[in-house]
Amino acid sequence: MSVDFAYQPRAGLATGGISGYRDGMITWFRKLTQTWFAKVLFLLLVLSFAIWGIEDTVRDFGRETAVVSMEGGDIEVPEAQMAARRELQRVQAQLGQGFEAEEPLRRAIAMQAVEQLIAERAQRAEATRLGLSTPDEAVQAYIFAIPNFQTAGQYDRLVLDQFLRQNDMTEAQFLRIVRDDLERIQLSGAVRAGAPAPDVLARALVRYEQERRIAQVVELPLLDAPEPEPPTEAALQRFHANNPERFSTPALREVTLAVLTADNLADQIEISDADLAAAYEQRRGQYETAERRDLQQALLPDQATAQRIAGMWRANPDFAAIEQAATAAGGAALSLGNVPRADLPLPELAEAAFGAAQGAVTDPVQSPFGWHVMRVAAVTPGRTSTLEEVRDRLRQDVALERAGDLAFERANRVEDAIAGGAPLEQAAREFGLTVATLSLDAEGRDAEGLPAVLPVPVAARAEALRAIFAADQGAAPRLQEFREAQGFMGIEIRAVNAPALRPFEQVEADVRLAWTNDAKRRAQEARAAGLLAAVRGGQTLEAAASAAGLTSTRMGPFGRQPEPGAPGLTVPRELLSVLFGIAVNEPTMAPTAAGFAVAQLLEVVSTDPAADQAALDNARRSAQQQMADDLNAAYVAALRNRAAPRISPTLLQQVVP
Repeated sequence: MSVDFAYQPRAGLATGGISGYRDGMITWFRKLTQTWFAKVLFLLLVLSFAIWGIEDTVRDFGRETAVVSMEGGDIEVPEAQMAARRELQRVQAQLGQGFEAEEPLRRAIAMQAVEQLIAERAQRAEATRLGLSTPDEAVQAYIFAIPNFQTAGQYDRLVLDQFLRQNDMTEAQFLRIVRDDLERIQLSGAVRAGAPAPDVLARALVRYEQERRIAQVVELPLLDAPEPEPPTEAALQRFHANNPERFSTPALREVTLAVLTADNLADQIEISDADLAAAYEQRRGQYETAERRDLQQALLPDQATAQRIAGMWRANPDFAAIEQAATAAGGAALSLGNVPRADLPLPELAEAAFGAAQGAVTDPVQSPFGWHVMRVAAVTPGRTSTLEEVRDRLRQDVALERAGDLAFERANRVEDAIAGGAPLEQAAREFGLTVATLSLDAEGRDAEGLPAVLPVPVAARAEALRAIFAADQGAAPRLQEFREAQGFMGIEIRAVNAPALRPFEQVEADVRLAWTNDAKRRAQEARAAGLLAAVRGGQTLEAAASAAGLTSTRMGPFGRQPEPGAPGLTVPRELLSVLFGIAVNEPTMAPTAAGFAVAQLLEVVSTDPAADQAALDNARRSAQQQMADDLNAAYVAALRNRAAPRISPTLLQQVVP
């Protein structure tokens, strides 16, 4: 059975059909757009598309972007990060290459860098408020006078460029720093000028520093103590039990250590001749030695003088004569040394110097510093090392690079195996890591006190020890990358052993020696106490020592600090500070590195400050310097408080280097 569907117009459409329906809908939409509902709907649509287009701006709206908000200008994160990195580099340079800053120190360095920026910003704001300014000529003169930027007593732009590169700083940033420094010098100079040192203070300082004392001294070293009666077995046993800290094993950790380094994998890497040739082409620039030229330069104030000096130089290559002529003309001449083209700061100078033949003198070239005339004293041609010459080194470099990639890949596979439940040792051995199980203390010594052999690079030994003693027993092992070497290390703490008293039989010789030394120390301490009591009872130390069969020595005059070559230097250091705090004829005693010492102060030798004008002047300068420093520090602190800095703790975390 079939059914035919014939089209029947819907009521309301009449004979207009689809066309009529469409026109009716358009009319309906037009009416709808005039209603308040449609207007609100369209507004929402427009806003949604607008927000979509400025998503980042909207997302950051109302958020902090400055580490410090303060009067005088906010401090943004990049500026603070750069300052923190420079401060960390300064600290590392002072403490040596092997120094590794831990997280607390890095946070302290970041905070110190931020505080320095706050102080600089506050002082800059104050300089602006007071109308202080530094002209360009003063900035230039200051930079030209910095000794570190000079060669043979003359300003050297090449040295400045090297300084900027080493500190990751643009010239504009450096000039801003210098300008700010000069303005701060003006501020601090005015403040420090108000700190004169009173004459009475300078005199008191001289009297304090130059005061000398004389004392009678008896030294009682342990080596001179009489031998005690041999101890009984029971006495040694008690001494052993009563001094467990002397005869115990150190706190030890049993650890499984898995190590993966590129050096260990490099031997497994095969490098074909084709690979070497390709690597050589990629690194050809590393094996090219640029042409270098030994350049002499004269810098003159004007073009006419430069032309005259160039003519003289072509006629007579004597550089000493050119130096004299340049100085007489208000300029300067100096040797730039043997430099490559890249070290010349201006393209026009490089073009002139490297376009001239050996022995030739260039035409004058103008720069912001004046007119330059250069002579090419010698030329060292550039050279490219051949593949054969660098083959072995290149093979090693390529192998290490590929081994580094392989180490990273294997480290990921070890991590996956550990995450899947495999023990660290099993996963490490499966993927070719070096595995060792050790028992050691925090200093890297084993139970016998000998250095433990850690399978880590030498540079990473201290880092590995810190990681071992920071790990928790029972914590899931994971690989961590070395900071001080290329590679990975996995740690699993198997046991933590507290210090344990060694059996008496194992340490009997050590116990006997310690008991004997303690007995000698007690004996010498008793003798020293006897001398002290005798002097307090009215005897002189010399007489008391003689009665006890001991030798006493008159020492001095000596000062508060040991003075090499001065008389009385043999006074034990432990007595010096005590002797300057007691009255004449008063006795004292002190333990020393060698044993004990007893002393009696005999005389105080005072000095007349007026008799030593040089010392008086030096004391006055020192006191004035200290007072000026304190006054300036208080001034800077006041400026900081007035600037009302508000530090964002959240953004400060991003500053930690």
